[in-house]
Amino acid sequence: MKFIYLRLVLNKFFMSQIIILDTETTGLDENSRLVQLAYKNFTNGEVVNAFFKPPILISYGAMATHHITNEMVADKPSFFDSQEKINLIRDLEIGILVAHNALFDINVLNNEDVAVEKYIDTLRVTKHLIDCERYDLQYLRYYLNFDLPQATAHDALGDILILEKLFEYLKNLVKTKLSLNNDDQVFKKLMELTNLPILLNTISFGKYRGKTFEEINRIDSGYLQWLYDSESKKNQNEQNESLIYTLKQHLYLEKF
Repeated sequence: MKFIYLRLVLNKFFMSQIIILDTETTGLDENSRLVQLAYKNFTNGEVVNAFFKPPILISYGAMATHHITNEMVADKPSFFDSQEKINLIRDLEIGILVAHNALFDINVLNNEDVAVEKYIDTLRVTKHLIDCERYDLQYLRYYLNFDLPQATAHDALGDILILEKLFEYLKNLVKTKLSLNNDDQVFKKLMELTNLPILLNTISFGKYRGKTFEEINRIDSGYLQWLYDSESKKNQNEQNESLIYTLKQHLYLEKF
C-alpha cells in the first residue's frame, strides 16, 4: 500500500516531465524498426544516445538519409530487451513525449513494444503557430535562427538539440500569446494543438491549385462541396484530416 501511494505521489509530482525524442530507423514504412535512439529528459537533463542492431535490415533509402549502415550496427545490442528500453518505458509512464512528426516515432516505438500515452507533436504545433515555407527541423533551425553549430543533420542526437530549441520556442510563444500562468497549462495547450487538424490556406492540387480556399469558396463553392464529398468517402486512414477540417470550416459544416 505504501508503494502504491508513493507511486501516485511521484506520478503527480512528475506529471509534466518532458521527454524530447528522435529516432533513426530501418525505413519509413509502418514496419520500421529502431536503429538509433536519442532523447533528453527535460526535467533532469539526462541525455541518452544509443545505437542498436535492428531485427530487419536497414533500407538503402534510410541509409542515404542517416548514413547508418547494417555493418555499423552489426555488433550493437538489440533494443528490444535493452536497459535503454526499460528506462524509456519508465520515463514515458510519467512523462509527455515531444517529437517532430510524432506519430512516426510513436509507431516505431510501438513496433518495439514501447507504448506512448501522452505526446506533443512539434510539427503539428508549428504549423498552427508559425507561417513559413517548410516545417522540417533543419529548415526551422535556420528560419528561427537557432545557434546550434554542433547539431548534425539526420542524426537522432543532433535532431533533439534542434527539437529542444524548437520546443522551448513554441512553449514560450504559446505562454505569451495566451497569457497562460504555468507550464502545465502550456503543455495542455500544446497537446490540444497536436490533436487539432491544420486549417489550410491554399490548395496544392487540381484546377484551383495555388488559390486560397476562401477565393474558391467565393467563385465555386460547389467545387469545395464536391471535394469534401470525395475526400470524406475514402477510408478513414486514407483521408486528409486537415483538408476535411478546412473544407468543413469553409462550407460551414463546423464552426471555427
